[in-house]
Amino acid sequence: MRQNHAARSDSCYSPTILLDLPKIYLDEQRKVLISALQKNTVMKGTRNVALLVIGALVLILFVWGCSGYNGLVKGNNRVKNVWSQVEGQYQRRTDVFKNIENTVKASAKFEDTVLTKVTRARYEAEQIKLDPNNPQTLNDLGRAQQNVANQFRVIFENYPTLQTTQAFRDFQTQIEGTENRIAVSRRDFSNAVNDFNNKVATFPSNLLANIFGFKEKPYYEAEKGTEKAPEVFK
Repeated sequence: MRQNHAARSDSCYSPTILLDLPKIYLDEQRKVLISALQKNTVMKGTRNVALLVIGALVLILFVWGCSGYNGLVKGNNRVKNVWSQVEGQYQRRTDVFKNIENTVKASAKFEDTVLTKVTRARYEAEQIKLDPNNPQTLNDLGRAQQNVANQFRVIFENYPTLQTTQAFRDFQTQIEGTENRIAVSRRDFSNAVNDFNNKVATFPSNLLANIFGFKEKPYYEAEKGTEKAPEVFK
């Protein structure tokens, strides 16, 4: 029995096993290290994917914000540009009336009261300032210019021969062309305002409009009678 026990003790602590212990320990440590590295790689990969997703979302929001803001700015500038065209066409009508007045003065002798009424009416029309924030000022100017046209009609009814000259035929052509331009410019203004207001009111561009202070613009609504061109010649 003692001999068997001694033999087992010698086999448990044999030199071969003792030599293998460091190798076994190193293998175990290598496995632990590999496992830790694998876990770390998975964690880094997950973190990198999350950062890429966040970066992509930020980039998309930035591009959308820039595009939306630029669209609002362009829409606002288009409204301003079209309004300036409307002003230009109404000024063109005023200039034609002024040229008619000067031609009348040079063509014949009239009572001072007749020409005074024309001059006063034209002066009052020129004092009206058009306001893009209040398009109804177009109606005010339209009424004033209609008053100028009425004064001319009185003159032409009393002096019908004035309308037979080449100068007045040219004026009539100019007025007709001006009225067509006014109608087109007012329509373009209404379309520009409608497009801009749609951007301001609809989602998601309304979020940017609120942030940057863009407001809906008023529409032009012609009063009864002002949508028609002033009749100078009959």
